[in-house]
Amino acid sequence: MTEIAIRVDRLRKSYGDKKVLDGIDLIIPEGTVFSLLGPNGAGKTTTVQILSTLTAADSGEIVVAGHDLATEPAMVRASIGVTGQFSAVDELLTGTENLLMMGDLYHLDRRESRRRAAELLEKFDLVDAAGKPVSTYSGGMTRRLDLAMTLLGQPRIIFLDEPTTGLDPRSRHAVWNIVRDQVVDGVTVFLTTQYLDEADELADHIALLDHGKIVAQGSPAHLKRLVPGGYIRLDFAEAAALESATRVLDKAFRNGDGLTLRVPSDGQVGSLREVLDRLDRAQVPVEGLSVHEPDLDDVFLALTGHTTTTAVNELEPSR
Repeated sequence: MTEIAIRVDRLRKSYGDKKVLDGIDLIIPEGTVFSLLGPNGAGKTTTVQILSTLTAADSGEIVVAGHDLATEPAMVRASIGVTGQFSAVDELLTGTENLLMMGDLYHLDRRESRRRAAELLEKFDLVDAAGKPVSTYSGGMTRRLDLAMTLLGQPRIIFLDEPTTGLDPRSRHAVWNIVRDQVVDGVTVFLTTQYLDEADELADHIALLDHGKIVAQGSPAHLKRLVPGGYIRLDFAEAAALESATRVLDKAFRNGDGLTLRVPSDGQVGSLREVLDRLDRAQVPVEGLSVHEPDLDDVFLALTGHTTTTAVNELEPSR
């Protein structure tokens, strides 16, 4: 039976008369990637700050790594690691010195601290830069070092608050690989991001947060099935086959001027099988087939009326 890493019931938080979180519920299993999506000001960072003990909730019940956040905050902090939107590294120190400093904060003896630092520098491809000041690092290198510092204490749960903001595509993919490696090792990752492709690529479960409320949650595939727009694309070698398929599939429509049809679909296997069975019974040959479904931006737009890059009028308090 899968254990629960984080459980949140009826979490609420307000700043003045503005409700930032309005009764959200979350269940996050161990060893998975959970992604919280939402526009600027939706409450993502506030959620991370509360779950990582940096900010107090107004109300709600929260259990992190088996510990009640309200009564055992020190035990929660001992079980988690946090990487914020901005790297928390000392640019005057070298990569190794930053890691050893973090080891001191975790109260590791110097031998153990050096051992873990060496392992992380190698794992994050920072060995060649280990003795150089962080001020000489690229943005991607700095972010990798920041993640390494988070992992030095071997946390069971990692909070990554928009960790790839401002990184180039290659550096983003490097961070993605780090996240995947952690999950293989049994770590739970709580990820906030405005990059929908990032959530689609990494997350086992996604929650869409808008104006302090969870408007939908589920796997990426489940969320994409919530909105219309998916279709099966059928390619034909001859016009005769295209015409025959059009008669057999009453909901199909031409895709441009080519020998291609689109058939509306919910993306499920049963729908695909039905289309292929009907074509097979009518002996209509198909040259090629592909399944297309709405992306997460389509889902968010359909459910909230705006995209995740659209800022709401009232933003979260300054970070």
